[in-house]
Amino acid sequence: MLRYIIKRVLEILPIIFVVSILSFLFIHFIPGDPARLVAGKDATLQDVQNVREELGLNDPIWKQYISYMGNLLQGNLGTSLKTGLPVSDMFSSRFMPSIYLTFFAMIWATIIGLLIGAISAVFKNKWPDYLGMVTAVSGISLPGFWLGLLLIQLFSVQLGMLPTGGSEGFKSYILPSLTLGAGIMSMIARFTRSSLLETLQTDYIRTGRAKGLKESVVIIQHALRNSLIPVVTIAGLQFGFLLGGSVVVETVFSFPGMGRLLIDSIAFRDYPVIQSALLLFAIEFIIVNLVVDILYSVLNPKIQIQS
Repeated sequence: MLRYIIKRVLEILPIIFVVSILSFLFIHFIPGDPARLVAGKDATLQDVQNVREELGLNDPIWKQYISYMGNLLQGNLGTSLKTGLPVSDMFSSRFMPSIYLTFFAMIWATIIGLLIGAISAVFKNKWPDYLGMVTAVSGISLPGFWLGLLLIQLFSVQLGMLPTGGSEGFKSYILPSLTLGAGIMSMIARFTRSSLLETLQTDYIRTGRAKGLKESVVIIQHALRNSLIPVVTIAGLQFGFLLGGSVVVETVFSFPGMGRLLIDSIAFRDYPVIQSALLLFAIEFIIVNLVVDILYSVLNPKIQIQS
């Protein structure tokens, strides 16, 4: 196991290096001049040139990248062009709200998705199955921004039960987490149904039934348990997508997380914040994939042997 983990860690290092290059190059393709925004509307051309020189924007891109990586390896993410604050300080106040939002979305999506998928499989081609799959298809089909606005209109504007945004207290996480987790819930439900239906057709399930085991024991302790390997895989991968996919949801709900910070930084051409945020999202996704691979190898030891 340790050898497998070390091998997987070594494999992701060049990926992170490539991602750092792509994220650095990406921001230079964004239209607009950050020096003009920093200097202000009334700044002269000379003032803008001085700002560009001060920020190092006149240097060749390769030289800017080397300087960026040198600071990054020392734990220095740079200074925001908009606020003048260290990027690491800005991330520290935004990172945990995004993590909490992602966890809340993943928890309810996994529980409800497993429940819907299991019920649909047990009652195949009956009304609970049809209702569950309609719910799953609806959850994966509705655009996140539309669902978020709908929930705001219903629970905030009309019923006045929940806040429309912010991150003050648990209530402010409910609507964003429901919006963020809807698609994941649907996917988990469909994968659970498909995997459980396949498991229920295996010989050992028929043997258990022939021995007189209760149907609940057969389904919960044997069938569902052995159907979770592909579900765990898809859930882990989707968790990685949630970490970087909260941009739209955080914007709709004015949620003070990393996604909202990234959008605001792009609008201002805040290079240090943008490139650090993109790199952080990518590393989060890579780490989640690594954890999923390790967990999958624990559930299925054949993975280690084949690797």
